[in-house]
Amino acid sequence: MKIIVISDTHGMRRSLEKVMQMQPDADMYLHLGDGEREVHAFLMANPAYREKFHYLKGNCDSGFLVQPTHDEFVMALPFGHKIFAAHGDRYQVKFGSNRIRYEAKSVGADIILFGHTHMRQNVYDDGLYIVNPGSLGAPRDGKRPGFAVIDVRESGVLVNLVEFAAGML
Repeated sequence: MKIIVISDTHGMRRSLEKVMQMQPDADMYLHLGDGEREVHAFLMANPAYREKFHYLKGNCDSGFLVQPTHDEFVMALPFGHKIFAAHGDRYQVKFGSNRIRYEAKSVGADIILFGHTHMRQNVYDDGLYIVNPGSLGAPRDGKRPGFAVIDVRESGVLVNLVEFAAGML
């Protein structure tokens, strides 16, 4: 199962569209919030993506344009894996991952996805895949805009953080 994880696009519709063009074969697209205007515009222009697209409300979203899937997202995946996803602000992820780790473990998740910090992270620790795709709109880690690709296979979970090269946007 191939999952594209996007976060914090903050008005960068072209960046969102570019990711979708680059990854048309994904099984699921998950936007972790702070991008409802561009998600709304994209889904209005591309309704075929609606069934595979999940959107979480971020702290900068109103929730009026795109009905968020939820504030949080829990989904069982093939081969015994489970996602726990949240924008991250409610778990104070800017100050560490302890609170979101605790919540993920309480629901039996082994894959944690969050945004909000605009800083990429890909860590495997204590049986948890902890992933922040960074920001497509305004990275704060000195890196170019990017997103995550997660492949869930029988042999395991593979996480790739993808960075846009100069001139791609």
